[in-house]
Amino acid sequence: MTRSRRLATAFAIVAAMVAGGSGCTVIPVTGPYTVNNDEGGGDPLNKPFQRMIAIPPQPQWGAEDTIRGLQAAMAAYQDDPSILARYLTAEARAKWSAAGPVRVIQDAYEVTVPPPRESETSMKVTFKAHMAALINEDDSYKPTAGLWERPFELVKMPDGYRVSSLPPGLLLTESDVARAYRPTNLYYVNRSTQDRLVVDQVRLRLNTTETFAQTVLERLLQPPTESLRGAVTSSFPSDTKIESIRSGEDRVIINLSGSLDTLDLSAEETLRGQIRNSLNKNEVAKGRIIEILVDGEAYTVDRPDSDDQWLDDDVGDSAYYVDKGAVHYLTKDGRGGAVAGAAGEQREGYSHFAVSAGPNPLIAAKTSTGISVAGLVAEGVWQEVIQGADLTPPTWNRDGSLWTYDGKNGVLLKYDPARTRVEPVEVPEELDKLDVKQFRIARDGVRVAVTTGENTVQIGALTGEGAGTKLGNLQFLTTTESENEIRDIAWRDDENLLVLVQASAGQTLNEINVGDGETVGVPLKDRLQSVAAFQDQVLADVVTQGGTKLMALNLDQQAWDVKIESNAGTPLFPLG
Repeated sequence: MTRSRRLATAFAIVAAMVAGGSGCTVIPVTGPYTVNNDEGGGDPLNKPFQRMIAIPPQPQWGAEDTIRGLQAAMAAYQDDPSILARYLTAEARAKWSAAGPVRVIQDAYEVTVPPPRESETSMKVTFKAHMAALINEDDSYKPTAGLWERPFELVKMPDGYRVSSLPPGLLLTESDVARAYRPTNLYYVNRSTQDRLVVDQVRLRLNTTETFAQTVLERLLQPPTESLRGAVTSSFPSDTKIESIRSGEDRVIINLSGSLDTLDLSAEETLRGQIRNSLNKNEVAKGRIIEILVDGEAYTVDRPDSDDQWLDDDVGDSAYYVDKGAVHYLTKDGRGGAVAGAAGEQREGYSHFAVSAGPNPLIAAKTSTGISVAGLVAEGVWQEVIQGADLTPPTWNRDGSLWTYDGKNGVLLKYDPARTRVEPVEVPEELDKLDVKQFRIARDGVRVAVTTGENTVQIGALTGEGAGTKLGNLQFLTTTESENEIRDIAWRDDENLLVLVQASAGQTLNEINVGDGETVGVPLKDRLQSVAAFQDQVLADVVTQGGTKLMALNLDQQAWDVKIESNAGTPLFPLG
């Protein structure tokens, strides 16, 4: 029997019946619980997945089969660690640890085996693969490129080859991760404003001994990923435990224990928001009543038709565009009238406009001497609130504050309209050495996108609160070729950032998920000047021979439609 046929056999039958080959048996698992719905539309508490059953090493396997079997045993390690141990010598078992990031490689990899020698009892083989990602110990998923190459030492024993030297950590293929992990959105609370949930994307491994609902909530009780440390908080006391999760025809019953204050109505509302969104946004218990108990006693009930303000950005249907320095409303039909006050008057020298949220929005603009602000009311006038000749375009936070980075002095500035004060905000030391071009706060009031130089985007977070607020947790998101330029960035929602890149060959517009780095290209026909977005709405302005026109992205058709044919420049949405 050839090696390829032996491997096929190994994947087809259970380990105890295998006589040759290496790998895992794949068994569909639906989980111990489901939510039954008489109408057939019920959401399971668990996610269907394929369970990997590892196969122990076989005496007749060669070195390559042994290494491939070892990798497959890593895929099943969380369910059954005993099989992986059987691939190792006693010394290797004593030294090896599964701790650390999970390396994710592309499915196709090579195992290079040296020519055999009759008297040889040990050999060193080379494992070559292309990296795809890391799943860090905080469950964050970070795409990673490059070649991963490591030597593996094997010893020939009476019952076959065993690995005598193994790098620490688990090594999984992309298919392994697709089978056993699920992208999961967890929801924490904006530490500063306490009025908004902030999404934290992780990769959670499906567990054969508990429902996915329990896996999600158990992880929600833990701290957020490193990207949000210090920026968010939780309504769950540190000693909270999930005692049980049960389901009925139309409801899910969650029993908690711990030092929850059952008389604190604010904490109760926040807890309901965290649980509801962390389950429903992952298609778990969606449309179901969620009953929450504390120590078996009724605590609170979340109904699917109840209002959920925790992800509200107070933006509504507001959209604007600029024509010759005058700000106009954008209507569903296109062109609207100029806004009230000085902001609606045509003038030169004002650019990079930004609009705040809420019922009484303010508009900010950059000039040659600083940042000016005006109210969108008849008596509204432009007033310079931040001075500086090297400032980034202004950006509003959901708390009503206005932000910009002063490149000349290397300081992040925050203007509070209520107190008419400008305050410096602490930034990481390395940012002082970089050429900051853009600084954009997401609508959740926590995440920040920063472009440095012409071709790099980093994602950070506003940590702390009050006077202790600072910019931290900077992580690389994307970069372009050195000859290219990042022309504009815009937050579409809490998870996705639009990045417009100008290259010599043309433009690209990418939507990048800041949680896992997934990148989706947006088709372009015309050359865009700037881009603005809010949820499913994406707008851009295009320079034509007759002036400027405003375009809207049709998401269904993945094409751009003309919104306003002429005299319509920079589009604006509140925040983002």
